[in-house]
Amino acid sequence: MVQCQQFGPLRDLRLVTVESPPLSAGQVRVAVAAAGVNFVDALIVQGRYQIKPATPFVPGSEVVGRVSEVGADVPDVAVGDRVVVTTWIGGFADEVVARPAQLLAVPDEITDGQAATFLQSYATAWFALRRRADAAAGQRLLVLGAGGGVGLAAVDVGAALGLRVIAAASSADKRALAEARGAEALIDTSTEDVKERARELGGGAVDLVYDPVGGDAAAACLRALDEDGQYLVVGFASGPIPQLPANQVLLRNRRVTGVDWGAWSATHPDDNRAMLGEILDAVVAHQLRPTEPSTFPLSRAAEALEALSTRRVAGKVALVP
Repeated sequence: MVQCQQFGPLRDLRLVTVESPPLSAGQVRVAVAAAGVNFVDALIVQGRYQIKPATPFVPGSEVVGRVSEVGADVPDVAVGDRVVVTTWIGGFADEVVARPAQLLAVPDEITDGQAATFLQSYATAWFALRRRADAAAGQRLLVLGAGGGVGLAAVDVGAALGLRVIAAASSADKRALAEARGAEALIDTSTEDVKERARELGGGAVDLVYDPVGGDAAAACLRALDEDGQYLVVGFASGPIPQLPANQVLLRNRRVTGVDWGAWSATHPDDNRAMLGEILDAVVAHQLRPTEPSTFPLSRAAEALEALSTRRVAGKVALVP
């Protein structure tokens, strides 16, 4: 397993070997086939996340694998079941111990790589566009950071919902991924003015901005919104938390909407399970197309997190024990 012994640089992560813990009643053991690597994992390791687990701990918040052992008082779970496990921490390992409520059965149509890396990104995008924004077909959606895992999922979900997706990304390979997932227009953030280009591509304005990036571009993109346009605050991958000017929210009756799928899922478990079922159904029906991740062995977890957090990779990243 990969262990964070104290908060600090990603390079301080260590690969360690420990004995498997015994199962308690109400728990299952899952042999990990792949573990998704997310931006939030890097924040947690560095001590930059708002919630800090006790050290030492094992990072990793989503894995896919097969149930290898079932404890007492666990109905409807059997050895051999293929599942996604949401772990919060503990995923960068050969096995995880979890409660049945953390498991989600995975259809055969979804690969291990897809299953290990799609849940957080797609659940966030689906929650944002279906539950928070109530997006309608034909609306113009600007996705920032569209070549990263979170942004790419929003492109895919937006296209599946019939939105006109404008994808903004910094490199040609990232924009190509977004185009393959249904973006009808692309913006090169390294050379183009995102606000002006979004207005041009949107016929004067856009209806929705999906922002997992934050930073300096946020206030400008707020100004690209049309009347009653909605700015979806998803995250701050660039680091700085933007200061959105309230006068620009007031003008043209714009709206700013927070998107925190993780907190919502914890307080609405039944609604969340139903929503995840909707997403899986859409994947099986080929309405959504999660990308295959780049893979690294567990021993290169620090390298994988560094590549993701510095946005050197397009799409998603997974660790394979």
